[in-house]
Amino acid sequence: MPRNHPLLLTLLALFVIGHVISIGVALYDPVLYPVAIGQEDGPLEYLTAVFLFLAGLVLFRRAGQLRGQLPAYTVALTALYGLAYVFVAGEEISWGQRIFGWASGEYFVENNFQAETNFHNLVVGDVHLASTLFGNWLTPILLLYLLVLPLLWPRAKWVQGFVRLLAVPVPAPREAVLAVAASVIVMSLNFVYRNFELYEFAFSIISMMIFLSPWNAAMYGLERGRSGQAARAT
Repeated sequence: MPRNHPLLLTLLALFVIGHVISIGVALYDPVLYPVAIGQEDGPLEYLTAVFLFLAGLVLFRRAGQLRGQLPAYTVALTALYGLAYVFVAGEEISWGQRIFGWASGEYFVENNFQAETNFHNLVVGDVHLASTLFGNWLTPILLLYLLVLPLLWPRAKWVQGFVRLLAVPVPAPREAVLAVAASVIVMSLNFVYRNFELYEFAFSIISMMIFLSPWNAAMYGLERGRSGQAARAT
């Protein structure tokens, strides 16, 4: 998909609009932000869930495109990545619990931080999974993927082999820049409650942009019209 494709430009516009509105509300009234923008069942949360789900569907399509081009296990890995995104989308909205109004089971009432039917808010002993696992481990991994991989992939053959082995869609420089911008913005908004809802929103849109137009598009049999080393590295 060309970098100026209307769908990619629409996603980019949504990224900008979402951040401009969120920053404006946070600066105007920090107390208003968590009840108007970043609240449970708020616009950021629902949009995040939608884009994560759509990103999962795009990965399923990419898995189909890899069939016959790469070994079966790499196709399965891509499908697994898609399942992970669909799972996280469901987790984001507690699998529709608040939408459809059904009650949590006894286990989740007793062990979930918010008494909801999801796994990321479980408290195991003294460990809150959302802050310990996802905050301490997942965030650095995602930043390595979004910021470091785009720097290494066009330059290092072993990285290109690793990417192909695991069928990893490579972020293009534009997505890396958006990831840096989102990180700076969310850190700047640390004075408002639930500022990380904006970060999750940003990541969902960036993921969609990456999967629709990966820098290693040739691996999927796609053509991005790139020239030079980056275009040849698959």
